[in-house]
Amino acid sequence: NSVTIHSNPPANGGSVQTELDNTVSLTCVVDMTAGGDELQWYRSGKLVSLRDGNHLDKSNLCVEPVTRGDNGAIFTCQLKVNTSVNASIQLEVNYAPELNGSEEVWVEEKSNAVLSCDIQAHPPVTVVWKKEDKLLDLSSGGYWTSNNGIIAELSISNAKHGVHQGLYTCETTSSVYGLKSKSFAVIVTDKVMKFPLEPTIAGIVVVFLTVLLAIISRWQKITKVLHL
Repeated sequence: NSVTIHSNPPANGGSVQTELDNTVSLTCVVDMTAGGDELQWYRSGKLVSLRDGNHLDKSNLCVEPVTRGDNGAIFTCQLKVNTSVNASIQLEVNYAPELNGSEEVWVEEKSNAVLSCDIQAHPPVTVVWKKEDKLLDLSSGGYWTSNNGIIAELSISNAKHGVHQGLYTCETTSSVYGLKSKSFAVIVTDKVMKFPLEPTIAGIVVVFLTVLLAIISRWQKITKVLHL
């Protein structure tokens, strides 16, 4: 015996290409069967629960709606009594990064700021950072970038009004979805002087106790005069 998986949309080289929110239908059939062959489905190594009547000689599986988590998932159909008789198919889910709109970022002079972009996509995208629509010169001071394939970040250290304030853009390029971007308006504000909290509280307590003792002392003197 052997098993075959048919898919909609059709597979190409063992994989099915689709997009987010679509539906993928898989049908597994036993070839040259005498009847009564029980089938099992696995999704990336985990057994899939099937309805009664959906596992003998022919079995249907539906992935709906397709999500990001389905990208790379491998669906395997096999005979229950002979697991070496099997067939597999892999899902390839295309989706663009969720980049749009703009964001304001306020940062004090000499402080740090981080601009973050969600760049998770399939196929993976390339990322560039721009300032005022020009490619950002990272060597101009106080910049560094990171990219783990999911989040791309631009870090600004020791912010200066004349250097770092402006409009930044995180721009991605996809072989499928083209250009997408998100902008950040970075506003550098004057540094606010901060008073140390503990000494301030201690000073207030001392003043309060001094005033309280003065009131008590004054009251004691008034009481003595009244009793004379």
